[in-house]
Amino acid sequence: MVLYVIEDELHAEFQGEYSTIERAFAELKRRAEIPWDEIPNRAPCKSWRKCGRSYELIEYDDSQTPYREVRRLLALEISETGIKWDKSLLPPD
Repeated sequence: MVLYVIEDELHAEFQGEYSTIERAFAELKRRAEIPWDEIPNRAPCKSWRKCGRSYELIEYDDSQTPYREVRRLLALEISETGIKWDKSLLPPD
């Protein structure tokens, strides 16, 4: 079995677990539509105005315990300067 997790790499913060890559991408696309300074994109740190989110998509093999990480991809960065998708991981339309 495969499991997909979204994590904010900058803040080591779990952002959700998804059963398919399509569901994970749907969530990332949803977040890309939300302003950088609104929840869930507003960074949790005190200096949030100068910070942002760096969302990674992590693929796990959950057939074993502990789960085995298969791959980790930087997917989306959101900050006051804008939204930046990883060019190699553009979400499907």
